[in-house]
Amino acid sequence: MQPEEILAAATTIAVVGLSRDPAKAAHGVPAVLQAHGFRIIPVHPSATELLGEKVYRRLEDIPEPVDLVDVFRPSAEAPAVARSAVAIGAKAVWLQQGIVSPQAREIAERAGVEYVEDRCTAVVRATAAISKN
Repeated sequence: MQPEEILAAATTIAVVGLSRDPAKAAHGVPAVLQAHGFRIIPVHPSATELLGEKVYRRLEDIPEPVDLVDVFRPSAEAPAVARSAVAIGAKAVWLQQGIVSPQAREIAERAGVEYVEDRCTAVVRATAAISKN
């Protein structure tokens, strides 16, 4: 599937590394997705609420199905996130712009999980005019 198709098929997006800082892309991008009707589930090591949503420490702690795991963490952490995404049955793993990991790609693709890297979900949403509202 193309990135546009993957994003259009998603409703629930777990964001690993969603930032508390509104000036960072790791906060602004998920906020834009949320404003366009996507269900955002923040994954953060210490926050309790972000974007008005309950925060989970790990993907494995999320008590509902996740369509897409959106990753705002360094490339070195991507393989572990991909393994967790596969473990929870996510349909897709998406590494944000500037994040690349051949190992994460291999983990996702071997498990039959869609994979995108080095692309911004907000840019793809805007250029493809994807909205859930």
